[in-house]
Amino acid sequence: MFVLPPPPRYPTAQTTTSPNSTTINSPLIEMSNVLTHPSGPEYQLSVGEGTYYLQDNLHLATPPPHPQDAPIVSSNPLATTPAPPKAGIKLSICITSPRKSVPQLYRQTSVSTRSNLGTYSIKEHEKESRSSHDTSSDGVPPQLPPSTTSGRTPVFGEDNALLTPLTGKEAKRKKPKTNLFKSNSQFISRVIPHDQLTKRLQEHKPEGIFAFANIDRAYQWLDLSSPPPARAQPLMKILFAKAHMLCHDINSFTKAPNRIDVIMGASTGDIVWFEAYSQKYVRVNKNNIISTSPISEIRWLPSSENLFLASHMDGTLIVYDKERDDAAFTPPAPPHTPSPSPPASLSTPHPLRITKSVNSKSQKSNPVAVWHLSPHPTTAFAFSPDSRHLAVTSTDGSLRIINYLSETLLDLFPSYYGAFTCVTFSPDGKYILTGGHDDLVSIWSLSERRIVARCPGHRSWVKAVAFDPWRCDGRNYRFGSVGEDCRLLLWDFSVGMLRRPKAASIRNQNNRASMSSYAPISRNRTESIQMPSSAVAGGRMRSNSSLNEGENGGGEGGGEEVIEHAVESRMVTAELPPVMSKVVDEHPMSWVGFEEECIITACGEGHVRVWRRPVDVGVGGG
Repeated sequence: MFVLPPPPRYPTAQTTTSPNSTTINSPLIEMSNVLTHPSGPEYQLSVGEGTYYLQDNLHLATPPPHPQDAPIVSSNPLATTPAPPKAGIKLSICITSPRKSVPQLYRQTSVSTRSNLGTYSIKEHEKESRSSHDTSSDGVPPQLPPSTTSGRTPVFGEDNALLTPLTGKEAKRKKPKTNLFKSNSQFISRVIPHDQLTKRLQEHKPEGIFAFANIDRAYQWLDLSSPPPARAQPLMKILFAKAHMLCHDINSFTKAPNRIDVIMGASTGDIVWFEAYSQKYVRVNKNNIISTSPISEIRWLPSSENLFLASHMDGTLIVYDKERDDAAFTPPAPPHTPSPSPPASLSTPHPLRITKSVNSKSQKSNPVAVWHLSPHPTTAFAFSPDSRHLAVTSTDGSLRIINYLSETLLDLFPSYYGAFTCVTFSPDGKYILTGGHDDLVSIWSLSERRIVARCPGHRSWVKAVAFDPWRCDGRNYRFGSVGEDCRLLLWDFSVGMLRRPKAASIRNQNNRASMSSYAPISRNRTESIQMPSSAVAGGRMRSNSSLNEGENGGGEGGGEEVIEHAVESRMVTAELPPVMSKVVDEHPMSWVGFEEECIITACGEGHVRVWRRPVDVGVGGG
């Protein structure tokens, strides 16, 4: 049966008729956000610790297409005409002055946990002393100790004197130069500030929640802690001409009660550095001087004031400096080293190729570093809490673990099938979550370098995953996921639940002498590696030790052995069921986040929903 495509949600212009019967096309007036407070059993989430209820349902106004954008009209519903890349609603949450004390949602009675990533101690008996890491005193989510032995957070590029931060009077933090309201740029179409912006900022509670949200070509700055009537009205709305903002991030290193640095990545490849309080901005990669590819993910580098990382949809990761000028960059051709083709069953995914290293002596302009991962688009990446590792997912179905400080690719993990779409680290950095087109959430162990559990429950693609830091204590973990099935799923797991299945133990007894993918392996590339025939024949993993160092400090990123892991059979991998699964929206979901007092979800059609935690959750549970 032939089905017509749905009509556009909003017309590009409204038609009026003048007295002389002449048709006039006038611009469509911007719509306002709509805030509702629905109630009922269908707007509640029942979990073991209590019932979450829907506090706010905020529907963001979807802007009409820009007048210069030609509408995409096709009478064929099966047409494959390429459309500009879009992303569902994503939020960047900012609390400029967190609370000094955070109530623990868990009773801290777990036993001590020790791993090669660090030691975390929680009081087991009443008379025992607590570790200094047991509670958080700065108001941020309870963080478990990072996986570092030096106690100092490493900084990317600290060995390059050309990237050393300025000191003394020159160390004053700079702000963007171009005023949003006075700019004549054709990149920004319109800026709509709140009529009482200054007053609302003065009335904002220091521990209140600011949220930055993208929806098509609009970008909104919201105050989710303001009174309900004003909560729907954005503090500022920025409309871009043709670009859709696909991703954004807030610099937690520089945020203050009078400063919020936001970085945004666009579908056109442009990057905008925006300082919210001064209403000023700077464009990076202007006119696609460095890359023409859209940006799928963008994040500030940990503990860095100036550097941020952007993943482009051509498979490259590029480090930019917000204060450096852009210069045309042409990546050098990879060196040609003839070698026999490997068997099809052992075909190696595209390795990490460094086309510009952070240690390069040419750092007068952007880019700071360029890494090429794959010819396929990257979808997401996340930094580990210890600021050492980078987890990257892509549409080729690969999860890559990179030591970005040394620009080294460590591990290549495959999906069960299809693309990976999202990734995140646990608060202690021990585990990695991924979601993708296989409708699964997968749990990976960073220390053991293996998959430890698959989590079935979604009925369509998984779009976002996130840990709940207020319900993670080093042994018990809570995380959530949303997908295109319009569902929010909550999961609980503990270290004991992730024990190796019996089938896996029997299998490994036969390969005890061989190289097992369960054991972390790290060899220098100069070593001679003899791969056991059983490991090659079984397809367990493949070590790529033929990667060479290139000039410019790059080439095929080296330093440690790259471990390519094979797909684990579902018969030998533990499965974890969700503790809660519920349809929470009428549209496919695109984002989920956890805050101290609520869970926030967002869908692709502009609905941002705030789910209040149970009132008595502070007494502990789970």
